[in-house]
Amino acid sequence: MQLTPKLGCRLFGRRERPRVCGSLVPMPEMCGSDRHEALRYLEELERLTGPK
Repeated sequence: MQLTPKLGCRLFGRRERPRVCGSLVPMPEMCGSDRHEALRYLEELERLTGPK
Protein backbone atom coordinates (compact mmCIF):
# COMPACT_ATOMS: atom_id res chain seq x y z
CA MET A 1 0.00 0.00 0.00
CA GLN A 2 2.83 2.40 0.80
CA LEU A 3 5.13 1.28 -2.03
CA THR A 4 5.54 3.49 -5.06
CA PRO A 5 5.58 1.94 -8.56
CA LYS A 6 9.40 1.93 -8.25
CA LEU A 7 9.08 0.12 -4.90
CA GLY A 8 10.06 3.10 -2.77
CA CYS A 9 8.35 3.98 0.49
CA ARG A 10 5.69 6.68 0.14
CA LEU A 11 6.20 7.61 3.80
CA PHE A 12 10.01 7.93 3.77
CA GLY A 13 11.02 11.25 5.31
CA ARG A 14 7.49 12.03 6.53
CA ARG A 15 6.41 12.21 10.15
CA GLU A 16 3.62 9.72 9.43
CA ARG A 17 6.24 7.04 8.83
CA PRO A 18 6.13 4.55 11.71
CA ARG A 19 9.17 4.59 13.98
CA VAL A 20 9.60 0.86 13.46
CA CYS A 21 10.40 1.45 9.79
CA GLY A 22 13.54 3.40 10.63
CA SER A 23 14.71 0.94 13.25
CA LEU A 24 13.94 -2.25 11.36
CA VAL A 25 16.94 -4.49 10.72
CA PRO A 26 16.03 -6.85 7.87
CA MET A 27 16.64 -10.52 8.52
CA PRO A 28 17.46 -13.04 5.77
CA GLU A 29 13.98 -14.60 5.87
CA MET A 30 12.46 -11.15 5.23
CA CYS A 31 14.57 -10.56 2.13
CA GLY A 32 14.48 -14.04 0.66
CA SER A 33 16.81 -14.93 -2.15
CA ASP A 34 15.51 -12.32 -4.59
CA ARG A 35 13.21 -9.34 -4.99
CA HIS A 36 10.19 -11.53 -5.75
CA GLU A 37 10.52 -13.37 -2.42
CA ALA A 38 11.02 -10.11 -0.52
CA LEU A 39 7.87 -8.63 -2.04
CA ARG A 40 5.93 -11.80 -1.28
CA TYR A 41 7.02 -11.46 2.36
CA LEU A 42 5.85 -7.82 2.43
CA GLU A 43 2.53 -8.77 0.86
CA GLU A 44 2.00 -11.38 3.56
CA LEU A 45 2.77 -8.81 6.28
CA GLU A 46 0.24 -6.45 4.71
CA ARG A 47 -2.35 -9.23 4.65
CA LEU A 48 -1.72 -10.22 8.26
CA THR A 49 -1.69 -6.68 9.67
CA GLY A 50 -4.32 -5.00 7.48
CA PRO A 51 -7.91 -4.29 8.44
CA LYS A 52 -10.17 -7.32 8.44
